[in-house]
Amino acid sequence: MFHIVLVEPEIPQNTGNISRTCAVTGSSLHLVHPLGFTIDDRQLKRAGLDYWHDLDLYEYSSIDKVWQAYPNARFFYCSTHADNSYHEVKFEDGDFLVFGKETAGLPKTLLREHSTEAIRIPMGENQRSLNLSNSVAIVLYEALRQNNFFGMK
Repeated sequence: MFHIVLVEPEIPQNTGNISRTCAVTGSSLHLVHPLGFTIDDRQLKRAGLDYWHDLDLYEYSSIDKVWQAYPNARFFYCSTHADNSYHEVKFEDGDFLVFGKETAGLPKTLLREHSTEAIRIPMGENQRSLNLSNSVAIVLYEALRQNNFFGMK
């Protein structure tokens, strides 16, 4: 139903947790290289536990390759620098939720080019950001809620 895109993720445990979230929600996981780990990383596999066989996993050399693979899809870019809150979006089946790397987020140029599709999770003033896997879960579950948790019980 939904697609999670991680642009240059760095911490294997976060990606492992996100893979588990994707598997239990029927969401696809798209990884944009370079990664800060290898796919067979022990910590990555441990965090994903035994959910790897249920995961639709795709890898790309750049975000451009993701856009090329899904030219008609809607993309939302999650960032602490966005003006719009994630709850203001009406998510639809097939949407892509894009998240940046843990230490830097998404590139500022990408956010400028896609400012109307950039969304944020509200936080207290002067705070940096939430953990990446928590952020993915928050936004993904709002998208699922809006779609009546289609296909889930």
